[in-house]
Amino acid sequence: MNGPHDMGGMQCYGPIEAEQDEPVFHEEWEEKALALTLAVGFCGMWNLDISRQTRENLASDFYLSHSYYQLWLAGLENLMLERGMVTAEELEDGRLRSEAVRVNRTLKASETKTALLKGGPVNRDPNSEAVYKIGDKVRTRKFNPKGHTRLPRYARAAVGKIMGIHGYHVFPDSNAAGKGEDPQWLYNVAFEASELFGENADANSSVMIDCWEPYLERV
Repeated sequence: MNGPHDMGGMQCYGPIEAEQDEPVFHEEWEEKALALTLAVGFCGMWNLDISRQTRENLASDFYLSHSYYQLWLAGLENLMLERGMVTAEELEDGRLRSEAVRVNRTLKASETKTALLKGGPVNRDPNSEAVYKIGDKVRTRKFNPKGHTRLPRYARAAVGKIMGIHGYHVFPDSNAAGKGEDPQWLYNVAFEASELFGENADANSSVMIDCWEPYLERV
């Protein structure tokens, strides 16, 4: 979808100011927000792409005025509300009023390190040959989906060159929509900066973007 999260290529927000010696967490509640999001996410009531889409669906004024982990918490609250895992009243005062919802799985504290190290691999065994090969010239599709996509808005309808093939991976657009994993080939594509940002872009710069096969067409 096109929303406030898709800021790439925009000039109206000013430069990104890197914080010197930035800590992993600025406040204790951020650490807890991360732990809570991972723990509830492990219940298997949604997938990674659905969680991303939920944060992207937050109202623009809210999204732009809240911090990174505030957005994580807001997204988690919406996911849990949608699935009946919590009520608005319970979120308001922290008091349990309803019976616990049966979840698909749970994560014990003793299992956390192993689970995090294992991660959630999204590579799958291919059932088709890759359409493109390294060196092929391709154009990204011009589309404005209502749901989640990993193709940045600034990189649509742009011509680039296949630089690498990452393998066969879960297609996030389908996975976020609840339509299944629908694995697709994933490519690394190089775009000249001028192709993406016009004639005033640095002539010596390029941008590398990982693109799933459905995003591409042959030039």
